[in-house]
Amino acid sequence: MLTLVERHKLKGIALVGDAFDLPLLEALRGRASERDLSSVTSITSASAMWSASCKEALLTYFLNVTLRDSLGSSEGSRLASAEMRAGQGAETARFGLGAHVRVFDAEFREVVPGSGVPGRIATRGAIPLGYHKDPEGTAETFPVIDGERWSMPGDWCTVEADGSIRLLGRDSLCINTGGEKLWPEEGEEAYKTFPGVRDAAVFGMPDPRWGHIVSAVVHAPLSLALPGLRAHLEAVLARFKHPKTIRRAHASFRASNGKLDYSAARALFEEGEEHG
Repeated sequence: MLTLVERHKLKGIALVGDAFDLPLLEALRGRASERDLSSVTSITSASAMWSASCKEALLTYFLNVTLRDSLGSSEGSRLASAEMRAGQGAETARFGLGAHVRVFDAEFREVVPGSGVPGRIATRGAIPLGYHKDPEGTAETFPVIDGERWSMPGDWCTVEADGSIRLLGRDSLCINTGGEKLWPEEGEEAYKTFPGVRDAAVFGMPDPRWGHIVSAVVHAPLSLALPGLRAHLEAVLARFKHPKTIRRAHASFRASNGKLDYSAARALFEEGEEHG
């Protein structure tokens, strides 16, 4: 791909989150001076999480680029987007809502910016009629609020005082452990900031006492010191969000389209080497 960029002076690159940019970063690391990437002005990503650490790393190699991260789903596109450029910290490159998008709390009240109340992202307008032969799923995902029909794919966030949003995660992946609700994406991004971790998946495993316990599998080489990863998590993640068990996988748990396959991750976790 990098050879094609140079040969044709390409202006844009499309990725699917970290599954695509991690191999790209590996190819550039230590050899970026051999490449002329100055023609590229745009790198876009959709359909999977694009971690802040990977975005920042890409901007050290693609100096003229604007990174564009898009949030959407089959049930409602153009939910939110974020842009980032060289010299701009990831914390300031927050997602902004689309023109027809709002955020509603669990009682279907619009979330007040700066309140800290979590809510589901909703869009209106050109949205699907529903799910085929699934009236219950249709009613849940496409509610009518104040006489208007909305699409709520299940993405949760909080709304900052300036109107930007802080993504929490998809409700279908939410882990309920001892009454606390945790979203896997926060942990997955934290793990991938540790050197050597290529990918991470976080999920709940059934537990008689807690309902579910936080568990994780990381795609990493044998040389990775998991105790070091534990120490790293202490610095970047609240203690109650730490996994009870981390296991190492030597194979990827991504689908061919780049999305994280949680079924494959769970299978690899059950087969993996035990690390408390």
